[in-house]
Amino acid sequence: MSESKSNPSIELTTEGHVAILTMSNPPANTWTKDTLVDLKNTVNELNNNKNIYALVLTGEGEKFFSAGADLNVFAGGDKGVAADMSRVFGEAFEALTNFRGVSVAAINGYAMGGGLEVALACDVRIAEEQAQMALPEAKVGLLPCAGGTQNLAWLVGEGWAKRMILCGERLKADKALQIGLVEEVVPQGESFAAALKLANQVADQSPTSVAACKTLIQKGRHQPMASVLPLERELFVGLFDTEDQQEGVNAFLEKRRANWVNG
Repeated sequence: MSESKSNPSIELTTEGHVAILTMSNPPANTWTKDTLVDLKNTVNELNNNKNIYALVLTGEGEKFFSAGADLNVFAGGDKGVAADMSRVFGEAFEALTNFRGVSVAAINGYAMGGGLEVALACDVRIAEEQAQMALPEAKVGLLPCAGGTQNLAWLVGEGWAKRMILCGERLKADKALQIGLVEEVVPQGESFAAALKLANQVADQSPTSVAACKTLIQKGRHQPMASVLPLERELFVGLFDTEDQQEGVNAFLEKRRANWVNG
């Protein structure tokens, strides 16, 4: 691994064109305000790094991906604290959703509350067979405030979203795969390798094309198809202003690997 940065809660390394973010806050990799701000800032920095095409997010240890927020923060019932934390949660996970490259969550254990919400903010989720996932906020008088109600329903449909959020249903990895909450299930200890392999595949794609395609796919969440189709054609033509477009076509015709410049 070529670069490394760490603090008590987040570890960032890079391997080739992939950034690796590890939630490191034992024992359950819970989120703090500082961690959330760091996640947002880190993703924004990665957006400006033309050498990064994808990121992998995982949790330290063998038991937890992330248990979400530390409930001690909300024990006092302070609305100001609640407003501040919900804002930083939203800003961090929305930054992750809007990462210009491909984000892959390697769910290596329990993903609960904000721990599942951060996985939902990623493009792809790979879970280990022992992993369990839930949005149990209503059990403690709260609700998922970092995209959970929207992203979960978008992925699995309203019925399963209501089972998990309103009925407090916890899912094992095999059921999560069945309903489309995760895209792959792997044996224990193998989620990171599988996520890294997938993230490395992104380097075969033009990063400018990937960014445009991701924008179009995600617009389908909140705009009718008729309004996105003209943008699809517009962005297609816009790629002809990039070096990667010419490089990609010529590399294919010349039967060689493309050398992307991400521009």
